Amino acid sequence: MPTLCVYCGSSPGTDPAFAEAARAVGSLIGQQGWQLVYGGGRAGLMGIVADAALAAGAPVVGVIPQTLMVRELGHPRLTELHVVETMHQRKTMMAERADAFVALPGGIGTFEELFEVWTWRQLGYHDKPVGLLNVAGYYDPLLAFLGNSVDSGFVGTAQHRLLQVGTDPAELLRRLAHQAGQSPAPDDYRLI
Repeated sequence: MPTLCVYCGSSPGTDPAFAEAARAVGSLIGQQGWQLVYGGGRAGLMGIVADAALAAGAPVVGVIPQTLMVRELGHPRLTELHVVETMHQRKTMMAERADAFVALPGGIGTFEELFEVWTWRQLGYHDKPVGLLNVAGYYDPLLAFLGNSVDSGFVGTAQHRLLQVGTDPAELLRRLAHQAGQSPAPDDYRLI
């Protein structure tokens, strides 16, 4: 069963569009017959995407560090919940279980996870597609900064193109599924 790794906030954010997008991604995972792997939390966008995936019939695998379990932040109804010692173990397990990655709106943890798997892809540690769902323009400033990084000669065009960006959850997940070898080619490819 193909597995999508979702990175997103443990807060719902201030715009209701963020929660709507998380709900849509979770539902699409179930509708496509995929499995979700994520950080194992029950709060914020993390909980919303997990609940929507479960409601759509998808198996949901959570990976959470012991320190967050102690704070009672783990989701109690997952198909699998792996409690690990460190954040490094968490990220490694999630990456190993995934066939593709997508980041939704989130904070510094989401940024760090996205940049790490994108870097790993560029370095050849994996060949799994990496996506960014730009909900309600949340990532517009980051995308402008990344464009400036290319223009300034610090990020290569090929590396830049490894990050798939979309605003529509269904369209972005179709592209990621195709690149992961799980579906026919979508009608169009929109790269950053």
